[in-house]
Amino acid sequence: MFVQSTSSPFSVAEIARSLSPRQTPAATSPASIADITDTVRISQAGREALAASNGDKSVEARLAAIKSKDGVNRTQEEQDYVRANDKRLAEITAQGNPPEKLTADELDYVQKAAGFVNTFANLSPAEKALYDKAVASGNTAAAEGINQIALIRQGGNMAGGANGTTYNPLTMEITAANIEKFFSHSIIDQTGQAQSRFQALIQFLQDNPVA
Repeated sequence: MFVQSTSSPFSVAEIARSLSPRQTPAATSPASIADITDTVRISQAGREALAASNGDKSVEARLAAIKSKDGVNRTQEEQDYVRANDKRLAEITAQGNPPEKLTADELDYVQKAAGFVNTFANLSPAEKALYDKAVASGNTAAAEGINQIALIRQGGNMAGGANGTTYNPLTMEITAANIEKFFSHSIIDQTGQAQSRFQALIQFLQDNPVA
């Protein structure tokens, strides 16, 4: 197919030194000792929470830096880091669904995270909703037709239509008429699969008119 800080906590020793001469440790009530112990315990928990927060920020920063590159320019270590640390990518993968069963937003995320060509970024929210409707109804062919249009748009703002015409696929609305006159002429596929998917999408649009 060809497409034409919080403040520092006090230690036990510091708290003990801060007691007045009348407040010796021997005269300290059990309740006061408990308060001191709780203070130390809470401070330790705070330090651990801060360390965890800083660790999360470091991971997110690394992930963002890696995702700014496409897949070809990523090292194997970077690809492995994304797979090991990107929580949403892991959630999507754990579903065990094939690509054709994923929602448009899930596919969009996977494409970005994995460094694939991000064709789904070329679809509007309404077009993504249409894709999801096709997937939910089991109409894989119609969903693939939308995927093909997203791929055509990846080529830029000019594509070939019927009878030598040209059009802007980035702004061309996905309708049955526009598929017949424009989008279906922008892919040359000797197997006929591309045209079959476009026809499935045309039928899907006719069966599900926009309100």
